[in-house]
Amino acid sequence: MVHLFGALGQCEKDLFQERTRADLRPAAARQRKAGGKPVITSEKREPAWAIIGKGLTVREAAVRSKIGKTALYEALYTGSGHAK
Repeated sequence: MVHLFGALGQCEKDLFQERTRADLRPAAARQRKAGGKPVITSEKREPAWAIIGKGLTVREAAVRSKIGKTALYEALYTGSGHAK
C-alpha cells in the first residue's frame, strides 16, 4: 500500500514538473524570465547601502528606504532584487 502511494506521488510530481516546463518554454522563447519583476532597483539599493555604511542595520535601512526587509536582504546579499 505504501509503495502504491509512493508511486502515485512520484507520478504526480513528474506531471507537475512537465507542466511547469511546458509553461516556461513560451516565456523562454520570448526571452522572458519566470517570476515577478524586480522589487528593488539600483535606485533603491544604492541609498540602502549608504545607510548601512553609516552603521545602521538592514532593518533600519529598509524602514528608511520604504522597502521590505526581506526584499532588501535578498537584493543586497544575492544581488537579484526579486521577491520570492
